[in-house]
Amino acid sequence: MKAIFYASSTGNTEDVANKIKEKLEDFELIDIASQGVSKVSECDSLVIGTPTWGEGDLQDDWEDSFDELQEIDFSNKTVALFGLGDQENYYDEFVNAMGTMYEALKSKGANIIGFTSTQGYEYEESTAELDGKFVGLVLDEDNQPELTDERIANWISDIKTKL
Repeated sequence: MKAIFYASSTGNTEDVANKIKEKLEDFELIDIASQGVSKVSECDSLVIGTPTWGEGDLQDDWEDSFDELQEIDFSNKTVALFGLGDQENYYDEFVNAMGTMYEALKSKGANIIGFTSTQGYEYEESTAELDGKFVGLVLDEDNQPELTDERIANWISDIKTKL
């Protein structure tokens, strides 16, 4: 099974998940607020999307499901992450939720793909940055919505054959 798992409080992450689904047609779209994370164990290829909420925190639905997610063995799973954040107002914890997700899934054996360049972003700190790259696709719908479609297209072209 292939699926896109996401959670969204304002609708931005849901919109992005739908745009990704349009390009990954054979993936099921799963809103964890209504469907939870139980189907994660059935997947061999996953796209996981999370906004950063508050001051670098996981969004509430991800927070509620995080313990269950960490009980899953990811050693035979390929995962691509996408995260939303606000680089102007939260420049010192920009997309930290994606960094939290990366660390948790990596520690459970996930093969994480889809790292992206930090070029074009202005922020001070991010736990989602590793060795000069973001650990997934980063989008800022508050300050750079005009770049979203191009960033998604470039990312999808990089990961599609690996999922």
